[in-house]
This record gives sequence, C-alpha cells and structure tokens, in this order.
Amino acid sequence: MFLKNNMMNEELKNQLDQIGNIVDQKIEKAFNQAKDNAKGEYESSLKSEIDNLSKDYLSKSEALNKRMDEMEMASKKTLSGASTKSFKAAIDEALKNGAIESMTKGMANAARFEVKADMSLGADITGVVAAETVVDSIKYDPSRSIHIRSLIPIGSTDAQVIRFPKESAYSDGAAATAETSAFGQTDFNLVATSVNVEKIGTYLRITGEMLDDVKQLSSYLSARIPQKVLSVEDNEILNGDGSSPNLDGLFTDGTAFAAGSFALGIESANEFDVLTVALNQLALSNYQADTILLNPTDLHKIVLLKSTANEYLRNQIFQGLQPAIMGVPIVVNTAVTAGKFLVGNLRQATQLWIRENLAVEFSREDSDNFQKNFVTVRAMERVALTNYQPNAIVQGTFSTAKAALETA
Repeated sequence: MFLKNNMMNEELKNQLDQIGNIVDQKIEKAFNQAKDNAKGEYESSLKSEIDNLSKDYLSKSEALNKRMDEMEMASKKTLSGASTKSFKAAIDEALKNGAIESMTKGMANAARFEVKADMSLGADITGVVAAETVVDSIKYDPSRSIHIRSLIPIGSTDAQVIRFPKESAYSDGAAATAETSAFGQTDFNLVATSVNVEKIGTYLRITGEMLDDVKQLSSYLSARIPQKVLSVEDNEILNGDGSSPNLDGLFTDGTAFAAGSFALGIESANEFDVLTVALNQLALSNYQADTILLNPTDLHKIVLLKSTANEYLRNQIFQGLQPAIMGVPIVVNTAVTAGKFLVGNLRQATQLWIRENLAVEFSREDSDNFQKNFVTVRAMERVALTNYQPNAIVQGTFSTAKAALETA
C-alpha cells in the first residue's frame, strides 16, 4: 500500500509539474495581453484554455478559476511592489503542505492555493522596454523681446573710428535792431568728437560628435548665442562708461533729471510724477520725447499707483496694449536697472554704427581642434555708439527725483 501511494504521489507530482509549466506559460501570455490591451483584459479564449487545463487535471479547482478572475482584475490596476509567485511555485508550496495526500484521500477542496502574479514596471522590467518620445528641439528661457538697437538709428561703417563735429557753445547775438544800429554778434564753438569701434563677442568649444549626434544643436547655437551677445550690447548702449573697450552709454552721456519749477512742490510725489516732469524738462530744451525706458518692475509699480480715492491710475498709462505717458510709449527692458529711468528723443540723440554685424561662425582651425575633433563656435560684432545730443536724453533714479519733487 505504501508503494502504491508513493507511485500515485509520483504520478500526481509529474502531472502537476506538467500542468504547472503549461499554466505558467498561459498566465504569462494572458498577462502580456492584458498589459498591452487598453482595458487591461486578455482574450477569453485564452482563459478558456486555462480553465479546461485546470478541469482536466484538478477536479473542483475553484482556487485556480478564482485566481484567473483576480489576475484579470489586478491587471487593470497599477500596483507596484507586490510580491509575485508563479503558478508552479504555488503548486510546489501546496505539495509541501500536503496537497497530494489530501487529494488522494478524496478531499480535493483541501488542495486550494493562491497564485499572486501582480507585476509592475519597477519590479519586473529591466532596461528601457516601454516606448519613449524624444522632443528634438532644445528648450530654454526666452531672451529679451526688444533690444536697445531697435530703438535707435543704425548706420554702417568701414572705419575703425567714427568722428563728428559737435557744438560745444553758442553765444546768441540775434535781436531786433533799430535802423542804423549794429547787429549783435553771434559766436559758437565746435569740437571734433570721436568714438572707437569696439568688439563684443564670445566663443565656446564643442565636439564634432555633439554637432553630429545632438539634433538641432547648430540651430540652437545660432539662435541662442547671438541673443546673449545682444544682451551685452544692450548693457553697453545704456551703461557703458566710454572707456575702451566699452561704449559711451546713454545713461552716462544723458542729462541728469532736474526738478526745475516743480522742485519741492508735489505732494506724495511718485514715479508717474517723475516721468511727467522729465518730459517737461525735454520740452523746455525743444525736444519731443519718443521713448520712455524702464525696468519692468518700475512699470508695474506705476500700474499699481492709486489716487486719493483709491482708484488705479493705470487708465492714464494704458491706451490699448502699449503703455504710454502723454502719448510717449513706454519700453520695458531688463537692461535698465530697477529704480532708474530714461526719457528721450532717441532718434536725434544717438546712433549705433556697425562695422561687422553680429555673426556666428563654426571653425575647426583653432588650437588642437583638428586632433581632438573639436569645433570652435564664435559670435562677434564690432560696433560704435555716437551720442550726438545729450540734452535729448533725461536720465536719473526715481528715489532721487521723487525727493527733489516732494513738498517739504
């Protein structure tokens, strides 16, 4: 009897081992179908195959059918970190717990077991298996939408020095004169003023492999680097101290703000008051302003100003999308230091001269580039700035100007 039971056990073990291998394959196939299916389901025919196999070898196999239903539901959820157990491994565990002996005694229900086959990308996938979408274009923060060169006249030159005559003094003797009386004498002085063409630029070295393998890299460099150079040009046009290799900036050459007849006469003076007085200062010098230059922070401070009735003054600033004061457009630029302002007739006051326009060049003929397969990228321009009429520009700081206007 003992030998007969052993033979029966061996035969059942072999049968269960076979069905374990078969059902493992079917479950894996079903799970893959469920994973690829948008609804997390697999073909009903595949489930039927597994059901038939179960009924053929394990009578009353309620646990197996229940597990298949649970697996289908689990595949619809995204659970990670769950422990996994194959069908065959579960059978082995059941055998160790006496499932065979229970079945030989006619207690088929005592051989129930559960197969946990939940899977996740983190636990069961190694390497890049899921598809990836690669965006070719390189993303970066925007540069200034407006550069100062677009606000002033531009000329071209083939010289190293720009020279121009400038009036330095004028004695006006013109007057109504009686018959036989002599006219008053007029005198003026001219001075030859010159500025040098200066160089602004930068370079970087990249490998040939980068140019070949990184999509749109050359387009990125051709767009990004010039914007950085133009940002330096903005700062030079506005703030250059005139000492080579710096340009002679508009804030450096412009006329300082003067309160004039408004001095100490405005109660609770604010930024709007300052700009209005600056426009008046230009008008007294016979200039009609065409530009107000501000840092974005200062514009938004003005937009937030309120009257004594707690009403915003923004309607005096915005007529449509373009902010303006008394019809003079306000241009915001981060090259203008916060707290400073410039009001002027830039068409008359200044001019930018271009000896070599901004260009981006790629070259292997630099240092040991050829040996190491490097490419040097250079962006460069040669420009000069001539400030013809400093009185056509009024510049200053809001804190100082408000103090000059504020009632004592």
